Amino acid sequence: METHQKYMHKCLQLAKKALTKGNPPVGAILVVKNKIIGEGIEAGKSSGDLTNHAEILSIRNAIKNGHLKELHKAIMYTTHEPCIMCSYLIRHHRIPHIIFGTSIDYIGGYTSKFKILNTIEVPKWGNKPKITEGVCKSKCEELTEEFHQLLNKLN
Repeated sequence: METHQKYMHKCLQLAKKALTKGNPPVGAILVVKNKIIGEGIEAGKSSGDLTNHAEILSIRNAIKNGHLKELHKAIMYTTHEPCIMCSYLIRHHRIPHIIFGTSIDYIGGYTSKFKILNTIEVPKWGNKPKITEGVCKSKCEELTEEFHQLLNKLN
């Protein structure tokens, strides 16, 4: 569990960077054999491109860094439960273990009614990933609350 917290703290640092740019506080990394092979900072709002979620950007970063063939043995750490869109990409690349801090209502790929991370109905996706939730949950929720306060000030 200590290792999980170490990597989640890295995600929290990335999430804080996202928040400073007006984005939801989400940071994600991919780890293989205790080495970070990709990282992503949520940028959907600031870039105007909804596909710039931290999880997707961490996968893109890993591929750019030459680690495409290692994704099937990576652990993804992310401050928030991957959404449906991110969950599809995770399953496509067969990432076997997802560790997240806090769940997201309605569109989470694990806890919502759209259980992309749990399904075994798509044969080419193989086994569903192992899910570890609640790592550094309170710190992730604190950042989410900061984001909601920021949104309230803007409205």
